[in-house]
Amino acid sequence: MTSAALSGFTVVAVLAVITPGLDTMLALRHAVLSGRRAGLKAVLGINAGCLLWGTASTAGLTALLTASELAYNVVRVLGAAYLIWLGATALWKTFPRGKTPAAAPEDDAPAGRSAFTAGLMTNLLNPKVGVFYMSLLPQFLPTGPTASAWGALLVSIHVAAGLLWPPSLVWAAGRARAFFQRERVRRWMDRVTATVLVGLGVKLAVEV
Repeated sequence: MTSAALSGFTVVAVLAVITPGLDTMLALRHAVLSGRRAGLKAVLGINAGCLLWGTASTAGLTALLTASELAYNVVRVLGAAYLIWLGATALWKTFPRGKTPAAAPEDDAPAGRSAFTAGLMTNLLNPKVGVFYMSLLPQFLPTGPTASAWGALLVSIHVAAGLLWPPSLVWAAGRARAFFQRERVRRWMDRVTATVLVGLGVKLAVEV
């Protein structure tokens, strides 16, 4: 494997990470509504999902998503259902039912666990992540017995980029958290992001 191929993959991986998408929105949502720690837990969950997808890709398992329309559709529908459930649940909680609960503290452990799970499951149930690895990695892998080792290195580069850029966004979101914690702003922020999650789930469900 040449240094040019390694540099080329690094550029592609960084561009994929910094391009705003579902992962970015999910991390920022948790950071704004539950604090930096929850945002970072979401980032860790997302990258744990990437690590699992990347490992499966180097092992050849995600080839099933490319080769089997049924397998792809099963993962796609499960992912869509999870996104819709995640968004609908968050949206339901924004409507007042009696006393408004206090904002979660920054070090709230349940919020952190929920954020990690949301990041992990959203990533794992997105078949596009598996297809991304399956279509991208072979273009940068050498032939021969060292292919698996190089595959692990490339996946590590992508995960490393995911552990560097999103946390900086989470930190910036944390700086603005005081504004977003105002009751009216928080409620509408939660409704908007929850609606986006439902919309993304619907979009994923109807894709062909």
